[in-house]
Amino acid sequence: MTILVYLEFDFKVNPVQPAADILIAELGALGFESFVENDSGLVAYILKSDWEEGMLNSLFVLQNPDFEITWSIKEIAQQNWNEEWEKNFHPISVGNKCLVRAPFHQPGQVEFDIIIEPKMSFGTGHHETTHMMLQHILDTDMNDKSVLDMGCGTGVLAILAKMKGASHVEAIDIDEWCFLNSQENVERNGCEDIAVFQGDSSLLKDKSYDIILANINRNILLEDIHIYSKCLNQGGLLFLSGFYLEDLDAISSKCGVYGLEYEKKLQKNNWVSPKYVN
Repeated sequence: MTILVYLEFDFKVNPVQPAADILIAELGALGFESFVENDSGLVAYILKSDWEEGMLNSLFVLQNPDFEITWSIKEIAQQNWNEEWEKNFHPISVGNKCLVRAPFHQPGQVEFDIIIEPKMSFGTGHHETTHMMLQHILDTDMNDKSVLDMGCGTGVLAILAKMKGASHVEAIDIDEWCFLNSQENVERNGCEDIAVFQGDSSLLKDKSYDIILANINRNILLEDIHIYSKCLNQGGLLFLSGFYLEDLDAISSKCGVYGLEYEKKLQKNNWVSPKYVN
């Protein structure tokens, strides 16, 4: 068995917000795979094989005189990952209806109790974007709907959609680790009939859905909105996240080109999650 070695970057950030959110977005673009936010900043992980000396020099947030950011680095082997999450991962409650927790947490007295073993995948409910997408699902009738979770990460959005009564759910992620982690998590939550695939939007040819959930990033969303529009049934819903408020106009403009009508948005800090109707 190959042991994957990750580098752990412990960032101390002052002030924490909005610098930590900006830092997460920029690190994600560099290939960092997972983040744990804390009171002093955040911890970020990247495969050692993907790391190149000087990569952080390209981060604009480090050049901003309004932020003071320092960091330390250490190696962490794959087999230590669960221990790291056990120390840092706390249950997340969404709308008093949904609890996202790890296997070592006690069950919640909620309607939807989701168990996630996050490992190196993104999407535990801690980040604003995932939290808002979960809220959208809670607020939406999923009964007998066909649903796509695009860029599924841990699979948490697909799992909640299935728990809420979706008849057919597919989850797609380009990253192999996320693909395998989503498979594990759908089984862990008794949602084995969720179809999980590894790949990108090219897998969507000739597919159709009532609801599409895409929590990715601005650039990928702008590239793929035209594909989502082709896959949405008439009256279908598109929920997006993974970008800042200042990017909303660009996203909505692109959606409008393909007949997707803006309805509303959720916002947490400077992150937004809009809803569009086909």
